[in-house]
Amino acid sequence: MTQTSDAAAAVRRPDESRSARPWRGRGTPVHRAWFVAAVTFVTIIGAAAFRSLPGLLIDPLHQEYGWSRGTIGAAVSINLALYGLTAPFAAALMDRFGIRKVVAVALTVIALGSGLTVWMTAAWQLLLCWGLLVGLGSGSMALAFAATVTNRWFTERRGLVTGILTAASASGQLIFLPVLSWTVETYDWRPAAVTVALAALAVVPFVWLLLRDHPADVGLKPYGAPEFVPKPAPVTGAARRTLAVLASAARTGPFWLLAGTFAICGASTNGLIQTHFVPAAHDHGMPITTAASLLAVIGVFDVVGTIASGWFTDRFEPRRLLAVYYALRGISLLFLPMLLGPSIHPPMIFFIVFYGLDWVATVPPTLALCREQYGADSAIVFGWVLASHQVGAALVAYLGGVSRDVFGSYDMVWYASGTLCAAAALMALIIRRHPPTPATVQPAWTGDPSGTARLDRRLG
Repeated sequence: MTQTSDAAAAVRRPDESRSARPWRGRGTPVHRAWFVAAVTFVTIIGAAAFRSLPGLLIDPLHQEYGWSRGTIGAAVSINLALYGLTAPFAAALMDRFGIRKVVAVALTVIALGSGLTVWMTAAWQLLLCWGLLVGLGSGSMALAFAATVTNRWFTERRGLVTGILTAASASGQLIFLPVLSWTVETYDWRPAAVTVALAALAVVPFVWLLLRDHPADVGLKPYGAPEFVPKPAPVTGAARRTLAVLASAARTGPFWLLAGTFAICGASTNGLIQTHFVPAAHDHGMPITTAASLLAVIGVFDVVGTIASGWFTDRFEPRRLLAVYYALRGISLLFLPMLLGPSIHPPMIFFIVFYGLDWVATVPPTLALCREQYGADSAIVFGWVLASHQVGAALVAYLGGVSRDVFGSYDMVWYASGTLCAAAALMALIIRRHPPTPATVQPAWTGDPSGTARLDRRLG
């Protein structure tokens, strides 16, 4: 009877002596967490196709349909806003239904929205397909996905893994931007939209067959964990939990500082450069393919900068890193109007390299601060911080188009964004330095809103 019980216990509880360390020598396998991170990386690369297209659509849609740049920018704005606002709910849905199901459905919705744009004939259809459908799908593929994978599978090297997964989006941009820009210029924007749809669908089998929700699913500890971590039960009430976490975090000062700095980050990257750099360069006589290639080069150095930022985050004070990143970004934007021209020259190359290194280098230290301040709920809190990032991006995506329509150039937007980056650098420095005590770290959602409210008062 004892032997039977011991055997059953062994089945229920995997071997805790199994190493949670990476490969260190012959006969020692690489931890499964690195394979999960690799699948996540490939997934985000495949989904990055839809992030590469909006800036390439502004001029073709304006020429074909006569829609103003403000109208087209509104569709991109809705897309970017939903990309952020969906993220915290997606993080909670991953706790409820699992990562694989949520991501597979999200990729399918992206493919549907992008594919339907081929048949649109009115501006409201652009708002529906590219704004609503692609925005909702992409929100579930946001950085909250990377944060959830990192939190579940890694105890050590979280900053490095966050940097690698964040860089995946830039890698996808590097792959797809030249292809899509060539397709738009050589054929039409419709084949480019179909390419995006097919790229999203192609990733679904990888997600379904290779991704795993939790280390316990394969009988492993998280990478670097001292002991086995059982898989938590599915969490019900995803929407209620997401809103409760927001209500709790909103009572703390660090949340608003993180949200404010990340809103400026989104305004100065996705909303500004990714959406308006190509048409702005084209205004100065630069061919669309050349401008898109420069944007792709930003993606090359973004990979280097983001991974390096993850490495730095594991070793240096994240608040100071954020301040340096935002200050340098603001300075570079102030010089951009003087650098744009019909051809590529050394100062422009310097800007592209410099801006690429700083593009989303802010993500690893921001996520580290969320983890430090909000514990078990950090993925959802980061989802809300990411929502502010995308709201900032959405505002500038729209206002940048309006500014171009009104003033005839983008100069005003470059200068305003540079000034905002300087403000973000100051905000990063005043985030509180001391980590919360164990009593103030929020536990995973238990379904008890009154208990959460009590913790809210402690966090305040």
